[in-house]
Amino acid sequence: MRVAGGGRPTREVQDPELPQTLEELLEGETAGDPMGRHAKAKRSSLHHLSHELAVAGHPASRPTVARLLRQLGYSPKANARRTEAHSTPPERDAQFQHIAEQRAQFAATGEPIISVDSKKKELVGDFKNPGQTWCRRAEPVLVHDWPQDAVGQAIPYGIYEITTNSGYVCIGDCFDTPRFAVEAISDWWESEGQKRFPEAGRLLVLADAGGSNSCRSRVWKAQLQEQLCDACGLEVTVCHYPTGCSKWNPIEHRLFSFISLNWAGVPLRTFATMVRYSAGTVTAAGLRVNARLKRGGNEAGERVSDEVMRRLHLRPHAVCPAWNYTLSPRT
Repeated sequence: MRVAGGGRPTREVQDPELPQTLEELLEGETAGDPMGRHAKAKRSSLHHLSHELAVAGHPASRPTVARLLRQLGYSPKANARRTEAHSTPPERDAQFQHIAEQRAQFAATGEPIISVDSKKKELVGDFKNPGQTWCRRAEPVLVHDWPQDAVGQAIPYGIYEITTNSGYVCIGDCFDTPRFAVEAISDWWESEGQKRFPEAGRLLVLADAGGSNSCRSRVWKAQLQEQLCDACGLEVTVCHYPTGCSKWNPIEHRLFSFISLNWAGVPLRTFATMVRYSAGTVTAAGLRVNARLKRGGNEAGERVSDEVMRRLHLRPHAVCPAWNYTLSPRT
């Protein structure tokens, strides 16, 4: 570093070989044979790079290294989720087009369109909940999230009405089963759906391809037939999003995301707390949510026989029949 006329120090002289040496250090971040047993990987921090440059005969301070990295096009970046774990299904585009057509048809006739899914299971108890909230002192919670210390496990199943921007959350304390999922939809229809759509004869359900509303689940289809088609007199059309495409399901970013924001930083110590914060979720766009607690009654392991499946009034669609089908009332 030079000092001109006894005044303030000027910027240190640029070593012409410094940028090239820095790039070489960034290319080889593995010490030793990468295929051997004793390979060591190290992360290139500014302190580490400054030290390695000095060892190579090109001393540079950490601010200088940071400036050179920006000049070379480097910047801190997080991992980007852009690669699919499995090959993209060839019917993916056709399925999205079919979903768009079904939504347009139901919207044109003013019939209900709902998006359904199970939210992330939550341990209910004195546990840390990610996020921050306004308070004078931090809420003390347990150090470890051991399941044996929980009051129970909550399974929130949500129904989002696309045309009315309203949500319904049924919070269970047992198992995330197809029967529980259909019971939540049936409860929504009895308490809210039929009041908003008194003349409706059809219902469009948008769901993921897996989970409790899986496109391969026999119990899911049998319960839709029994609880919605036969009991409510509805013709139910189901369209499943392709595998790995659940983030396009409207309920994810139109309902669940806002519920998570509303209870962020609040320890979910009781089921009543979850119901209260779910029902208190509102947005500037007019979202309103109703929530209720449903205790027990959904045991896992239910099976549906071939004979029961043959009695279903199930009609697969011509487009992607595994993902699209319509169930009609039997009476």
